[in-house]
Amino acid sequence: MDAIDRKIIAELQADGRLTVTELAQRVALSVAPCHRRLRELERSGAIRGYRAIIDPAAVGLEFEVLVQVTMDREDASTIADFEDGLAAIPEIRHAERLFGDPDYLLRVATTDLTAYQELRDSKLAALPGVQRLTSTIVMKRIVDDRPYPAQPTAGATPRRRQPRRPGKPG
Repeated sequence: MDAIDRKIIAELQADGRLTVTELAQRVALSVAPCHRRLRELERSGAIRGYRAIIDPAAVGLEFEVLVQVTMDREDASTIADFEDGLAAIPEIRHAERLFGDPDYLLRVATTDLTAYQELRDSKLAALPGVQRLTSTIVMKRIVDDRPYPAQPTAGATPRRRQPRRPGKPG
């Protein structure tokens, strides 16, 4: 991935509804090469899709909870069944398996505390292998849906050293 591909990605993260013509202008390419690069980014999986970002309050899901899950069993079958169960619960917005304790971190959106309590007791606690659920209510989102940085900060290609000038100390 080169600098132009990164510019394309940065522009689309800021506005996924850009036309190819608008995108090409913003990244200083003509339309055909921009379109080829865009299709290759999509084909390779660097761009996984396009979607609308919804205001949770507008759809009545502004009550958000972070749930830490500690498992009592971690055999392959239990983990697979647990993760399949998580994927089937639409209120779970994000689910991540972690190293260390807790084993999972979930982000859950419901209408209110009562709806969350029902979800926790009837669905989350009933998932296979669950030992403990620890819930933390989100007070306020500080950073939400931030685009990925256009340039990675770790593991980036090192800068090339400038050749020394003759007569200058090294």
